[in-house]
Amino acid sequence: MNASPRKPSFFRAPSNIFWAAFAIRLLCILIGHTFRVRSLDDHFDYGFEAGRIARSLVLGHGYSSPFNGNSGPTAWLPPLYPLLMALAFKLFGIYSQGAAAFLMILDSLASALVAPAVYEIAARCLDAFGLARRNATKAAPVALWSAWAWALHPAAMQFAVHWLWETAISTTLFTWALVFALRLRGTGEQTGTRPAQARMSAWGIYGLLWGVLALSNTTLLICWPGVTAWILWPRLGFLRGWAGAALSFLLVWLCLTPWIVRNERALHAFVPARSNFGIELWNASVWYHDAIPWGTALTLAPDDAEFRQFTRMGEVRFAHMRQQQALSNIKAHPELYAKFTAYRVQYFWYIWPHAADRMTVSEALRLLNYGVLSTTGLFGLALALRRRVPGAWLFFWVFLLSPLPYYLVTVQARFRHPLEPLICVLTVYLFRSTEARPARNA
Repeated sequence: MNASPRKPSFFRAPSNIFWAAFAIRLLCILIGHTFRVRSLDDHFDYGFEAGRIARSLVLGHGYSSPFNGNSGPTAWLPPLYPLLMALAFKLFGIYSQGAAAFLMILDSLASALVAPAVYEIAARCLDAFGLARRNATKAAPVALWSAWAWALHPAAMQFAVHWLWETAISTTLFTWALVFALRLRGTGEQTGTRPAQARMSAWGIYGLLWGVLALSNTTLLICWPGVTAWILWPRLGFLRGWAGAALSFLLVWLCLTPWIVRNERALHAFVPARSNFGIELWNASVWYHDAIPWGTALTLAPDDAEFRQFTRMGEVRFAHMRQQQALSNIKAHPELYAKFTAYRVQYFWYIWPHAADRMTVSEALRLLNYGVLSTTGLFGLALALRRRVPGAWLFFWVFLLSPLPYYLVTVQARFRHPLEPLICVLTVYLFRSTEARPARNA
């Protein structure tokens, strides 16, 4: 790694980091037999709502029925991961171990692709400016440590090798969108070089990443306007930058348009992303859930009165009814909802409790690991802001905006995962920035 920061190769991670990350994830799947998914509640633990929608697609019932029983067309989840699950079911069988292994391999590939993105983020924001070198012999010490930490740390791979969900894919798309934001801003590149804002192809890839992400985890799209504004801010008069931003905006909406049109035809309503916010908000507003709605958002019993009402009214009308009820609950007891929201903020960053029957020691270790990473990441961000690290304000806005929807309704450990590549970089930066105290004179 003797390359100069002026050369593009400085920002490229060594390929062995990616391959090591991918290999260790495959070994975890094969050795741990994580593809053997539990079959509780008629395989509901196998992909949850995404698995139900995928099964409905393969059986010829269309994009519908996210729970037990036939409940009609749905927009409960954006379509990317349910469609991938449907492909796996078509190839290997519905709820089969082969389909699970196929999906986990795809998730592991996506998770491994985060490693070179982590490397480039650290190289551009920290190593290109010689920050946190501490007498390192490598040209990009923070980038190397960060990428290897992502490749090898168990917490970075758990959602690829254990969960059948969109988390790993969404994290990859989100992280690479931030990489292209740094490229478009020119962070870490030599002053006077041709800005990436002048390359419309980079803007096109940037827009496609956000567009596909919108079809995977629409919640993260809350960061898109802020990230784009951060790219444009230094060059408000640069016409080509505005043209590129407009192109990225167009591409995001082109990606979303088929989904919006489908929802209009199937649900007879304008649903640009997901239809379940009202139901989730209602679950968050009732006193007996105590800040975290445990279990499924809707009953799994097809004969339950709530499910029959859901089926009779249709998803959109039922969600609207629940939203009105939620707003009434919040208006009647604002102090209770405020307390629950404060708990959710705490749980997002520090404590995500499991059910009470978990083993005490393993639960304590899990919570310690989760909270320590948040602490080091947030302290690393504070240090980066104080020292005016390039890209620090981008990290700040992402940390601020992306959790907001979860604070309002519910939190789970996987919701923090898209931020963990940045947490990884900031943690390494924090520890490499420590300095020994000077010796006191006798």
